[in-house]
Amino acid sequence: MNKRVILITGTPAVGKTTLAHKLTTTLNAQYINLTDLAETEKLTQGKDKKRNTTIIDETKMRRKLKAIITKTETDIIIDGHYAAAVTPKTLVTHIFVLRRNPKELRKHMQKCGFSQSKQDENLSAEILDICLVEALRNHPKEKVCELDVTGKTVEDTLKTVLAVLKGKTKCRVGCVDWLGMLEREGKIDEFLKT
Repeated sequence: MNKRVILITGTPAVGKTTLAHKLTTTLNAQYINLTDLAETEKLTQGKDKKRNTTIIDETKMRRKLKAIITKTETDIIIDGHYAAAVTPKTLVTHIFVLRRNPKELRKHMQKCGFSQSKQDENLSAEILDICLVEALRNHPKEKVCELDVTGKTVEDTLKTVLAVLKGKTKCRVGCVDWLGMLEREGKIDEFLKT
């Protein structure tokens, strides 16, 4: 069996890390959380004080990921909302972009204590397909799987991911349209802040 490099990406709070941990255990794979890797390996360029985030040095991150992937013999699960931008495309086998209905996503972010500005930023990213667009811009379409996880358990999503990895289910993109949904419901202004 060939080693697989599987990216789990999506807007913050869609469930990436929970799914990535379950998949890592199921496949007996190596797990990489990009935020942790950036901090422990000093792959940053400083802080964005306005947005209260760390600025990643994408060139250093790309080099570090290439080195890890090249020397690792087992499957690798890479978890992060910017995974598609920093993982060398020639090494990636699958990209799962998790999507969550903005209504459910907002409730989850509120429960997790996200600030209003972080909620607004993440809701906008989800509604405008930012992680999906990034995956499609950086990788071939046939490697990208868009998964609507709204109302699903992590076990449900894991079953779908495993079915794709086993070749029993095809990857699909373009199956989510939050912008169209919110427009039809007259709720764009409520969720999409500028």
